[in-house]
Amino acid sequence: MSLLKEIQHTVQQVAEAISAVLQIETEIVDNEMTIIAGTGKYKNMINMKEEEGQVEAGYLYGRVIRTNQPFFVEDARNDPSYDPSVLTGGTEELAEVCAPIHYDGAVIGVIGLIAFDEIQRRSLVMNKLVLLTYLQRMSELLTSKISEQAALNKWIKTTQKLEVLIGSIHEGIIAIDEYGIITNCNETAEQLVQMDKQQLINTPIVQIWPNSPMLEVIQTGKGYIQQEEHYQLDQHDMHVIVTARPILLQDEVVGVVATFRRMADARRLAYELTSEQKDLFFTEIYGQSRALSLVKKQAEQVARGTSNILITGQSGTGKGMMAAAIHSASNRRTGPFIIVNCGAIPETLLESELFGYVSGAFTGARREGKAGKFELADGGTIFLDEIGDLPLHLQVKLLHVLQSKQVERVGSNRLIPVDIRVISATNKDLEEMVRTKEFREDLFFRMNVIPLYMPPLSERTEDIPVLMDYFLEKYSQMSEYSPLTFSPEVRRAFSSYHWPGNVRELENAIEYSVNMTMSSYIDMDSILPRIRNACSAPQPVTAETDEQSLKNMLLDHEKQILIEMLKKYGHGLEAKRLIAAKLDIGLATLYRKIDVHQLSIDENMTIG
Repeated sequence: MSLLKEIQHTVQQVAEAISAVLQIETEIVDNEMTIIAGTGKYKNMINMKEEEGQVEAGYLYGRVIRTNQPFFVEDARNDPSYDPSVLTGGTEELAEVCAPIHYDGAVIGVIGLIAFDEIQRRSLVMNKLVLLTYLQRMSELLTSKISEQAALNKWIKTTQKLEVLIGSIHEGIIAIDEYGIITNCNETAEQLVQMDKQQLINTPIVQIWPNSPMLEVIQTGKGYIQQEEHYQLDQHDMHVIVTARPILLQDEVVGVVATFRRMADARRLAYELTSEQKDLFFTEIYGQSRALSLVKKQAEQVARGTSNILITGQSGTGKGMMAAAIHSASNRRTGPFIIVNCGAIPETLLESELFGYVSGAFTGARREGKAGKFELADGGTIFLDEIGDLPLHLQVKLLHVLQSKQVERVGSNRLIPVDIRVISATNKDLEEMVRTKEFREDLFFRMNVIPLYMPPLSERTEDIPVLMDYFLEKYSQMSEYSPLTFSPEVRRAFSSYHWPGNVRELENAIEYSVNMTMSSYIDMDSILPRIRNACSAPQPVTAETDEQSLKNMLLDHEKQILIEMLKKYGHGLEAKRLIAAKLDIGLATLYRKIDVHQLSIDENMTIG
């Protein structure tokens, strides 16, 4: 594109200034022979072609462009190389002096002074050297304007690129000047502050962030990184992580740029970068027994909701896996799944781990404070394993979190809202603990909105072969004798063993056997001694069928008792509380037994 065309308005002003000073007409063309500016008759020819637009034809302006030399034509009307109009007798000009316009080592146009009468012609002849010098100065003026325009264009492009870059950053960006006035921000900042850019620009930072440390950066020139800050604007709560850096000009602070993000987003990012917890689904909880299928079906149904869940069952039954599967099936699956083992964390650290702490809360606390597990779980699910080991003084604080969905850090009185779902698990009898005042009753009912019971292997022995094959395949790559298989004796031994450690014990037993086998056949010599010894020990009954018959008899008797009690006292919640009390069992246990025996709990249906 023509560089002179980009500053055409300025070029026209220069042409008119020259004519006003010298009292002679001026014409300026670009390197494509287009008339960019002119006075007199040339003003009416602006944007038209000079010399028929033919640079190579050998006429005056074409020669200037090609040779990069100035020219003086003393008798234009009789010079056939002056202009094509000379040949037709249409030339009005008498004389002309012209010079090239240079920029960046190339000719970008021609500037000419033209005489249309004898007085102007004599003036050109007598002052041609002075006029050529003058044209060179005017040429330099035009090229300086082109340089300015090029710099402006470059600055505009850079600014536009910078604006696009800033706009594409997922963090909020706010810039202030040396007076603490907001000068710029990006779209993310608008969303996080919940104000339009037009509202933010020229607003003092203290109006949106009172007592912002950014003002200290202006005074000290020292920035800060990843600092937790909390602001309240109208009803909008801003809990953010801020990094601020000074803008220096000749060692003077002329402003500050801050990047920030929501604390919840920072927690989620930290979780994603540090957590190795993979998604786990109900199909990965192996087993085909009715007892397991029932609890999986219940869990799938309640996963879609937001109510708190309490999973009970013996150690090693897969309570953690069930909690993870519920999270993966919920609408919170994209959020974090935070696991807290209440029994594994020392009591002195448990409070700060769960609820976090602020700077100076206790000796050894981090200067910047620390977010607790509840804050890390914001937008997702927190799994409180071994909840029965939670000390009484922390049960009160946990109850407050469950009721208000707000967390108060250790050493702080500020409440931090959290969007969480709580899943708890225990292998203890919480109902008994409530009766003995070891567990708060109000917390128990708040957690036990939806009770789920993970059956032990003793209640789903038909799942043992399925789990054996699954774990064998899982660990078979550890053996040089793969593929592996179980001997019939090992299968019988595993099926008859009581498995006090449940699925966890079964998995460990198979991993042990894979490591100990000396062939592709896992026999009795390869299994754990306690399982082998339990299989060879004398049994209290003479036949498996007799043991099974006794078990069935007990189950039938239990079923009949439940039927009679439900018929006698009714089907409502209070009736079930009364039945549970008379049987000296918990309400959750009563509901579980009703499910196991497939007894209807609908008042309008017949029991049995």
